[in-house]
Amino acid sequence: MINELIFPKPDDMHLHLREDELLKVVSKHSAAQFGRAIIMPNLQNPIINSELAHKYYDEVKNHTKVHDFEPLMTIYFNEKLTLEELKRIQISSKIIGIKLYPKGVTTNSNKGIDSFNSGYKIFEMMEKLDIPLLIHGEVNDPNIDIFDREKIFIEKNLINAHKEFPDLRIVLEHISTKESTEFVKETSNNIAATITPQHLLYNRNELFAGGLKPHAFCLPVLKREEHRVAVLGAAISGNPKFFLGTDSAPHKKSEKESSCGCAGIYSALNAMEIYAEIFDRNNAIEKLENFSSKFGADFYRLSQNKNKIKLVRSSNKVPNSIKIDNGEVIPLLAGQEINWNCSAV
Repeated sequence: MINELIFPKPDDMHLHLREDELLKVVSKHSAAQFGRAIIMPNLQNPIINSELAHKYYDEVKNHTKVHDFEPLMTIYFNEKLTLEELKRIQISSKIIGIKLYPKGVTTNSNKGIDSFNSGYKIFEMMEKLDIPLLIHGEVNDPNIDIFDREKIFIEKNLINAHKEFPDLRIVLEHISTKESTEFVKETSNNIAATITPQHLLYNRNELFAGGLKPHAFCLPVLKREEHRVAVLGAAISGNPKFFLGTDSAPHKKSEKESSCGCAGIYSALNAMEIYAEIFDRNNAIEKLENFSSKFGADFYRLSQNKNKIKLVRSSNKVPNSIKIDNGEVIPLLAGQEINWNCSAV
């Protein structure tokens, strides 16, 4: 039995830090466990250009300056992106890619694109400049069942886009279906995917067990057990096309427990300990290092982090809540015992 792991600090390749008081509190949690994180741009006023990205970078660094932590910024995909702006994005050492949201599919996505094909001219420029495209892969057609929206997005949009732009590096974010795992496995090395802890832990029963559970609500929504098993299999397979991305997305408890609860699960507080628990439970703890610290870095052509973390098998209780100004955030596995502790080396 492995009781201790030491490896290069991991990368969170999909992270929400929000703004104001939330940013101040939650950024420190990610910085304590991760060496880098790709920061999502869907703020209330989205990060639509390099100037705004650099400003947001400075805000994040100001709150995490006591840690060895590098935020990797993204631009909110919008149809005003010009070749000149894309060139500024390409040469920036602080910006890693462009994140595409179909309009209305998740938090602060109302300024996303309504037609995926309308982005083709920008995709072509991104391909030539080798700027990665990060995608929230769900259709926004209200007539499509919410449990099918990821599957339909691949069939309707992603297969054709990859054929049209085979050299464009694409990350299908927070995959939640068997179809997504199969698509990523079967396509070229320019396609990869991030995997969250919640899509490894839960199927859709978690949303309704014992009553409606708003803190288990995320988008893409949790799916049937066969899909959870497929995503878990991808994560622990050792296939370098699948890597860690928490999609940690904090909301105040009052916003989650409301008449229209926000989508998002907050996992950053104990993210590596939770991943360790999942991999250990599935007899794959030796696969965690590459999933966390190597595969994502390789896809984004980054060197591995020089500093290290230590994971030790020992009892660890997740707090019931995290206090912030005027409220609290409920973390993933709140109040539960997990069997790993993470610390910097």
